[in-house]
Amino acid sequence: MQNRLIELSEWAYSRNIAVYSDFLGLNEQNILHSTPKGLFASSYTLIGGYDNPERQMARFSPDALYYEEISPPLQVLAITPVNKRFAEDLSHRDYLGSLMNLGVVREKFGDIVITETVTYIFVTREIAAFICEKLSKVRHTSVKCQVLDTADIHYEPRTQEISGSVKSVRLDAVLATAFPLSRSKLTPLIEGGLVYVNGKLITSNGYSLKDGDIISVRGHGRLKYLGSQGTSKKGKQIIQVLKYI
Repeated sequence: MQNRLIELSEWAYSRNIAVYSDFLGLNEQNILHSTPKGLFASSYTLIGGYDNPERQMARFSPDALYYEEISPPLQVLAITPVNKRFAEDLSHRDYLGSLMNLGVVREKFGDIVITETVTYIFVTREIAAFICEKLSKVRHTSVKCQVLDTADIHYEPRTQEISGSVKSVRLDAVLATAFPLSRSKLTPLIEGGLVYVNGKLITSNGYSLKDGDIISVRGHGRLKYLGSQGTSKKGKQIIQVLKYI
């Protein structure tokens, strides 16, 4: 994976165009962020179709002042039941299974976002039409599909703001504020390689967070650290986090 990312950065530099990867999961993003910047011939940013997605594409851009820009190879599938009255309560796993059954590999699609009225699946442009043509049923529910550009949707994740007091802004303390787990249960998650901050694997309980950091905990969810709001009478820091629900 590292060699592939380096190769994409070299293409962007040599061809003087923006070049995009497929969708990167947390492990691949960790490889990207852990690679010394000097190995990349061009700089990169991450996109996923909406604010703070988990799965994202890397966009490599040459450092030249002027270069050829192309539209991101990213589209959105808007999936709705044919008959809402008889629709099942479909889960992320149900949609994932249906895509896999079509033979679509995981790197070709990003986040699957389920709302009350529609499910959005972020996909590479090359397979968008194919999926919409072939995807007619999810589990036992007949569905219809529409291909959209990301500019055509207005999705904001549902969140819950949580406040708490901590002795210091350590990773384990912030996670304990957001999730109903004791420190003794959080430690194995962190040390076991299940926690990522801004796409980078973090295995230290004492990792110090910065305002705006996005934390992903496999199997438990994601949150955004908003920062400290002051100090309590007992000298603890009062922090706020935004939990994605």
